Amino acid sequence: MNHRYQTVQRIFGAIVALSSLITVPPMIIAHALGEPSQGAFFDSFVIIGAAGLLLWWPVRHAHYDLRLRDGFLITTSIWVIASLVTAIPFMLAEPYLSYTDAVFEAASGLTTTGATVIQGLDALPRSVLFYRQSLNFLGGMGIVILAVAILPMLKVGGMQLFRAESTGPTRDNKLTPRIAETARALWKVYLGLSLMCALAYWLGGMSLFDAICHAMSTTATGGFSTHDSSFGYWHSPLIDGVAMLFMLLGGINFGMHWYAWRRATISHYQADAELFTFLVIAVIATLVVAANLFLSGHFPTVADALHYGGFQVVSNLTTTGFVTTGYTNWPGLAPLLLVLLGFVGGCAGSTAGGMKVARLQMVVRQGLREIKQLVHPKGQFVVKVGGRRVSESVVISVAGFCTLYLISFLVMTLALAASGLDIVTAFSAIAACLNNTGTGLDGVANHFGSLGDFSVWVCSFAMILGRLEVFTVLVLLTPQFWSE
Repeated sequence: MNHRYQTVQRIFGAIVALSSLITVPPMIIAHALGEPSQGAFFDSFVIIGAAGLLLWWPVRHAHYDLRLRDGFLITTSIWVIASLVTAIPFMLAEPYLSYTDAVFEAASGLTTTGATVIQGLDALPRSVLFYRQSLNFLGGMGIVILAVAILPMLKVGGMQLFRAESTGPTRDNKLTPRIAETARALWKVYLGLSLMCALAYWLGGMSLFDAICHAMSTTATGGFSTHDSSFGYWHSPLIDGVAMLFMLLGGINFGMHWYAWRRATISHYQADAELFTFLVIAVIATLVVAANLFLSGHFPTVADALHYGGFQVVSNLTTTGFVTTGYTNWPGLAPLLLVLLGFVGGCAGSTAGGMKVARLQMVVRQGLREIKQLVHPKGQFVVKVGGRRVSESVVISVAGFCTLYLISFLVMTLALAASGLDIVTAFSAIAACLNNTGTGLDGVANHFGSLGDFSVWVCSFAMILGRLEVFTVLVLLTPQFWSE
């Protein structure tokens, strides 16, 4: 057993040491621009790197073949540890956050939630802004997949980590025979989309700095921005359109993007039942929100209602969390519908959060099957998605996931309400964090800076719980996990 824990320690040490490298690009930017944050990033680099080396060095030769349960422990721990150590620059540089708020900001970046406790983004040093965006970028495809892709030297049974990290109900689908190759393939697609997004933003009128920063948080469906007013800063339908396109691409299974790139075909997009449902939800929600905005007189023209309503629907459905005009004060059902779209989320295998369209498809089909079974008790009905039968074990697993997801949501909402928050703020804060959407209503409409420390820690936990899709974290809380 000793070798097992030493191997786990070796992985933690390597990940912490590697986390120090995240501070290098902003340190270079700070040096080039003569910003005072240069020293803070250097200090962070030394502190985080030294801590990682101290963990790694004594057990650098340890080796143990990890099991599936180790994958859950390591994955969850890596996200927690990464959030704890990447918080340090937010304390040492502007905006000089408390450790509680700094962890929230770092966790929000890495889990691609996009919620923030910072007010006055426009006044922050560019190096700090770049650092925030880079957290979104790294979290988008998952820091664990990054580790599996570029660190075969860890000698970890990569599949254990990949299974724990991947999103959606179809975790065992590998694009290539070797897991590290699969992770590298996904990263190539992710980088390619991010570069195209940056170029499109730049050509659309953003500065080069803003274009790169927002590309890092768009494909990642992260939602961090370099401006307090997010996309409302530009008042540009063209830039909003570019954002909508790449948010949608980020919300689609990256395995499909890889296949399109590898085979130079798009036919598989047309045949995918989950993608079809995802787009149908986006179109219907856009029409409902736009009709609500136009008929209530909130926007004078149908074009404006479609523009702003469509942008916000795509932003919330893909759990990105960008805003243009801010939807909290929109009339009627729009604000609540937009928050609820975050529960749906994007497709399985995407960078989006939420419960995923594929799971909701299965749950709805399972519900319809039960109704048919009541009418025809002796009939034999199967759950099908995209014309294919779904095994009973997957249906049961998905039903269990959705149940645990909603119970977690209710428990954490009650915890926030018990701490003194009004029910709308508590409800939307947990919805924003668990679904990794980042935007809420009332007290958390613009930022989370007004929440108390207890609420901030609960929200930080919710972000990691949502990013790792509940099971990966909650399995650690069961006695059976720790018993041999």
